[in-house]
Amino acid sequence: MTDTTPLQILVYSDDVDTRQQVILALGRRPHPDLPEFEYVEVATEPVVIQHLDAGNIALAILDGEAVPAGGMGIAKQLKDEIFECPPVLVLIGRPQDAWLATWSRAEAAVSHPIDPIELSTAVVDLLRSRTPVR
Repeated sequence: MTDTTPLQILVYSDDVDTRQQVILALGRRPHPDLPEFEYVEVATEPVVIQHLDAGNIALAILDGEAVPAGGMGIAKQLKDEIFECPPVLVLIGRPQDAWLATWSRAEAAVSHPIDPIELSTAVVDLLRSRTPVR
């Protein structure tokens, strides 16, 4: 990977406003050690699975409050079925739901409403652990 190759970040939610909040909170390049982000917005479970099966996704951000398929159930399925699944961050409805995020095998969880600093910190930590630093 070169510095010019953007990282593909999948953002799943049935709510377009939630997807936009995530994208606006993170921006194009939330940390200088990471390449720019290119977002893949997804509103349905089958398309999430299709993108993760195809590869090239560096991180999946899944809305745990999405319907009819919640992000935590999708995270569990991805971790069970996809070889070398990229890191997963789930958006949870309240901090008390963190145990469900652990059950789903997501590497991180951030609660609604989305705090841009908390989300950016979690995303950068996940990606820096997997992405070579310049």
